[in-house]
Amino acid sequence: MKRILHVVIALAVVGLAIPVQGAGTAPDAGTDLTDRQARDRVVDLQILALNDFHGQLEPVPPSSSQGTPQLGGVAHLATLVRQHRAENARTVFVSAGDLIGASPLISALFHDEPSIEAFNMMDLDFNAVGNHEFDEGADELLRMQEGGCHPVDGCLDGDGFDGADFQFLAANVKVEATGRTLFPSVGIYTAGGVRVAFIGMTLEGTPTIVTPSGVAGLDFQDEADTANALVRSLRNRVDIIVVLIHEGGAPSQPFPYDGCAANGISGAIVDIVERTSNAVDLFITGHTHNAYICEIDGRPVTSSLSFSRVLTDIDISYDRLANRIVDMTIDNIPVVTTGTPAPDLEALVAKYRDLSAPLANRVIGSITADITRSANVAGESALGDVIADAQLAATTPVGFGEAVMGFMNPGGIRADLLFANSPGGEAPGEITYGEAFTVQPFGNSLVTMTLTGQQIKDVLEQQFDNPAVGQNRIMQVSNGFTYSWSLSAPTGSKVSDLSLNGVPIDLGANYRVTVNSFMAEGGDNFTVLRDGTDRLGGALDLDALEAYFVANSPVAPGPQNRITQLP
Repeated sequence: MKRILHVVIALAVVGLAIPVQGAGTAPDAGTDLTDRQARDRVVDLQILALNDFHGQLEPVPPSSSQGTPQLGGVAHLATLVRQHRAENARTVFVSAGDLIGASPLISALFHDEPSIEAFNMMDLDFNAVGNHEFDEGADELLRMQEGGCHPVDGCLDGDGFDGADFQFLAANVKVEATGRTLFPSVGIYTAGGVRVAFIGMTLEGTPTIVTPSGVAGLDFQDEADTANALVRSLRNRVDIIVVLIHEGGAPSQPFPYDGCAANGISGAIVDIVERTSNAVDLFITGHTHNAYICEIDGRPVTSSLSFSRVLTDIDISYDRLANRIVDMTIDNIPVVTTGTPAPDLEALVAKYRDLSAPLANRVIGSITADITRSANVAGESALGDVIADAQLAATTPVGFGEAVMGFMNPGGIRADLLFANSPGGEAPGEITYGEAFTVQPFGNSLVTMTLTGQQIKDVLEQQFDNPAVGQNRIMQVSNGFTYSWSLSAPTGSKVSDLSLNGVPIDLGANYRVTVNSFMAEGGDNFTVLRDGTDRLGGALDLDALEAYFVANSPVAPGPQNRITQLP
């Protein structure tokens, strides 16, 4: 039986349903005031929060580039969450989105059902829907909430799927045909007579960074405007208002986890907070995979890194007589793996590890050294080079596209290939299917199309001043294609010196270009690609990468010499 209790409160927003979270976390509203502690003037509440979990059931290996130890994994996360619940029964556990999507094979192979089951076991209360929750489309996201076997693959683990016991929230995502929100706008948590409202939202730009067909018929609205409309109806009905939002920022320094650098924070969240009503007490954010505890416009703004590596602990003291928060302390706590993992979560992970192991541990090739996503000053990465080459190789033959160049969006490259990493016990340097899947988990197919030289230049210009994905989203390009760019040049004229195999690109000539299906539909706001003609669908991007490793191992890091930044 699911723990969610659904009620509808008449608020001045179309389609607003408010779930009241009760059983299993705190006394319900009818019994709060009979509890001795609830009669105390000051009520102590605890909010535990994370963001951008992305199906990371297992611990994240240490990162030498970031200087981080091994962290995370649901078994250790569960231990930490339960320890904090034991210290304060008035605890609500929330997620700021991307709980699923872009996941490792152990979760993605089963359409992220294992991750939903894991957070059911940890008694998550609310998840504000992120952009990656839409990776498989709105209908699949509704299945994640409601349960039922996958319409094509069935229940691959053999034991059914009941859906999420926690509530998805999406205040700014409306179904165009009905004007109602796809999921409830607000979740209410009540304890000790204090009512906390969580306004759950995803980033307005979601349609430009997921496959457009997956969000067709949905309207993603401005985050601040949405919050302000809800605040007007909530402010006299609840005591504390929290915006739980899948949008974030970038602190001027990424570490330590538990503070905000002296130079503060930048990014989309700054404008959103500054435009949101002062009645909002707290912003719990995500999307940028950063850890911070900052203050913007006099309000605390938090984020907990990604992949379950950090848990945010927010302790609030609320004075019921004065009707105000009298104290708030916030800590970002690393989820270390040196303690005792929760046995029930450990068993869940072991189950799915065993089910996925035959596929995940299959060796597909090898590398000569680490091949990473780290970009040089021109925005080119060694792994981006390799992936673009793999996609070109898969679509060059006659009948498979006859492509002469390939482009890859950097946001689709989700992990590094590390020489010493051996998740399946393989030899150092060997690469498994599971490792390759973690690099490219989206299941995009390759699309080869005809573009003019002018269209190629135009789509490269769209890398700059791109409102959908931030400044300078540099595509990775295949061997033989080179170009230069300069930020100081005028908009629309930043790209120059386009060349294919040493021959300048003819703006009036036609070229066969391969991209993935996400890009082909205008993803990441590369809208010029929608105009490509004579389209031919190809293999899955992951299959192309596997074939490249089979044919070319050991694979060396890409040379990072195809893109040049000019003054």
